[in-house]
Amino acid sequence: MECHRNSATTTGSLSCLCVLLLLFSVHLKACNGARVAPQDSKSTEFIRASCAATMYPDLCFSSLSSYASTIRTSPVQLADVALSVSLAGARSASAAMSRSIAGRGMAPRVAAAVKDCLETMGDSVDELRESLAAMGHVAGRNAAYQINSIQTWVSAALTDEDTCVDGFASGAMDGEVKNMVRSHVVYVAQLSSNALALVNGLATSISRP
Repeated sequence: MECHRNSATTTGSLSCLCVLLLLFSVHLKACNGARVAPQDSKSTEFIRASCAATMYPDLCFSSLSSYASTIRTSPVQLADVALSVSLAGARSASAAMSRSIAGRGMAPRVAAAVKDCLETMGDSVDELRESLAAMGHVAGRNAAYQINSIQTWVSAALTDEDTCVDGFASGAMDGEVKNMVRSHVVYVAQLSSNALALVNGLATSISRP
């Protein structure tokens, strides 16, 4: 492209430069779009298809899709990442609840429910940690046994999370505290539910001849 100068030399040069930069920017975007790795797209579709079998598919995909390069198309990696995300969520929820209730005056019944909830969430963290430890042995000879252990650990974690929420089911509970607990724990319970579904899918894939 050739830029012609007119009497307003500076203005014409700047206009020409802007056009050149715009064209160059469009060219770069086109090139970058062409560089999307086929493997990344394949991994993303694998995650989306796997998440379709979970109870909360949208949450499943949104929480795992950023790990596509790690998961690739491996059911083992998919389950491992899902468990890691659940564990991180449980730890974060426990810490957030502890901060939220610090120094807050609560009725005895509410305080007892919060204490019980924090204890069960602590158990959930431990159980999810155990499930991740077992995932490290899935590639061995006793894969079926390890997966069965993982299913047991995650099921226990999910039960603890549900127990925490159930402790605030009464309408007499402090509304603000109840909503705070539910906002944290329900999210974690959904992550754990999805992780369990993906572990169940892994069990099915390994049991196939």
